[in-house]
Amino acid sequence: ERERHSGRMAVEGGMKCVKFLMFFFNFVFWVCGIALIAIGIYVQIQLNHTLIMKNATSSGTPIAIIVVGLVIFLIAFFGCCGALKENYCMVTTFAVVLVLIFLVEIAAAIAAYVYKDKLRTAFEESFKDGMSRYNNTKEMADSIDLLQKEFKCCGAFNSTDWKQYAPFVGTTNVPDSCCKNITAGCGKAPFPPNSINTDGCANGIDQWVKKNIGIVAGVALGIALFETLGIIFACCLMKGIRSGYEVM
Repeated sequence: ERERHSGRMAVEGGMKCVKFLMFFFNFVFWVCGIALIAIGIYVQIQLNHTLIMKNATSSGTPIAIIVVGLVIFLIAFFGCCGALKENYCMVTTFAVVLVLIFLVEIAAAIAAYVYKDKLRTAFEESFKDGMSRYNNTKEMADSIDLLQKEFKCCGAFNSTDWKQYAPFVGTTNVPDSCCKNITAGCGKAPFPPNSINTDGCANGIDQWVKKNIGIVAGVALGIALFETLGIIFACCLMKGIRSGYEVM
């Protein structure tokens, strides 16, 4: 009888530990959800001010970030409440939704890899559309100039692209933002040798993505591990609640 009681105490102690681990996990998850919502809103605001691609594709990323943040916020709420109240239904909902999110993330990663070349093509087309409207508004010109300064690039494919767009049609002039050392009028031909960035912005952004893909992959793996732990904790707590052990 004493051994049985000791075994029961050990199980209850283990479930109590799982309960608080799950609560801590969900609290961190909840904070991450709020952070993602804030980041998504910030990115959307910045895109509205600076991005040249005024279409559904351009706003898709920040909207997706906001949606993911909201979903994480809600399921973390279910997880926290389920852990504190030892509510089997809420913990089960948390586990099922977390598994679905995990599967969606895997599908998104596969899709991103499969369609990576199409994403670059979409950016090239959008950038050329922005170049065609460079002379229309100051906002568009500022957006193009910002990208060319940040990525040290010129045009969509290369600097000669600007020959096709106003106000540079029929000349070899380029925007001043194409200059390596930007000064007023530096984009007017003739240029000093090697004074203009000749690589296209599509290539510049592609190189930037490749340079930072390791960081993105590391963060993604960290999130996946975090989600896996959450699923394990939830399953253990579900088993404990269903078995009728007192977790507290």
